[in-house]
Amino acid sequence: MGIYDRDYNRDDSYNDAPGIHLGDQWMLTTKLIIFTCIIYFLQLVLGKWMTESFALGDDWYRRPWQVYQLLTYGFLHSPDDLWHILLNMFILWMFGREVELKYGRREFLTFYLCAIVVAGLVWTLAELPTERSAVVLGASGGISAVLILYALNFPHRTVLFMMVIPMPMWVVACILIGLDLMGSMDRSGTIACTAHLGGAIFAFVYFRWGLRLERWLPSGSWRPRLGRRAKLRVHDPDTLGQEEEKEDRVDDILRKIREHGQDSLTWRERRILEKASREYQKKRK
Repeated sequence: MGIYDRDYNRDDSYNDAPGIHLGDQWMLTTKLIIFTCIIYFLQLVLGKWMTESFALGDDWYRRPWQVYQLLTYGFLHSPDDLWHILLNMFILWMFGREVELKYGRREFLTFYLCAIVVAGLVWTLAELPTERSAVVLGASGGISAVLILYALNFPHRTVLFMMVIPMPMWVVACILIGLDLMGSMDRSGTIACTAHLGGAIFAFVYFRWGLRLERWLPSGSWRPRLGRRAKLRVHDPDTLGQEEEKEDRVDDILRKIREHGQDSLTWRERRILEKASREYQKKRK
């Protein structure tokens, strides 16, 4: 979904006002980054106990009560390597925002969490033939899925590889997958390349078959609403006229996307769509 239809499945985005905002208008991507940084701070404060308790061990399946590690490992990072979390969060910020805008806040969160779990499962399967005892931690599996999903949706978008070389996104994705394939066969480093590949595979399957994971989540409509009455709304004719004008502007922008693609939008047109998405989401609540 997204701006390609009129369901505006593009939840909270940036505020119109400049500066830092402490309200509820932050994107989910930003909140995920903040939450992960808080977890990293707790790792530094609490020491090895937290890392050892919530990282994913290669034999977790022998202790089924520790299945939660398939998710928690994705929010931990190496306390001895600051670049580990900095690089992961930068990539998530760089590519996650636009993926979130396209699929919506709820779907993006579900996709990200599922990608972490799938990446952990693939890593576990890859470790079964080995005799070493290994532990994995980091958001790289989920972030790899976000990056590949971005590349599948915007293959010709130009990005700076290594912050220097401009190239199409599909080329960047192929390079990264190739590096992970070589790393998974070598197994001499400390990078969990098989987890990266697990996230990439999950993203490909998700995109190829057009999956929508939020359909499997409870909608919340079953919950009783005792004591609540229907709200009455009074509409001002002038307000209705303004709403119609906004609808026309949004229709024009969507028509432009269909004819020339999303890259043809100006900065102002993108902000109009983001604002319309937020207003639509508020009306649905």
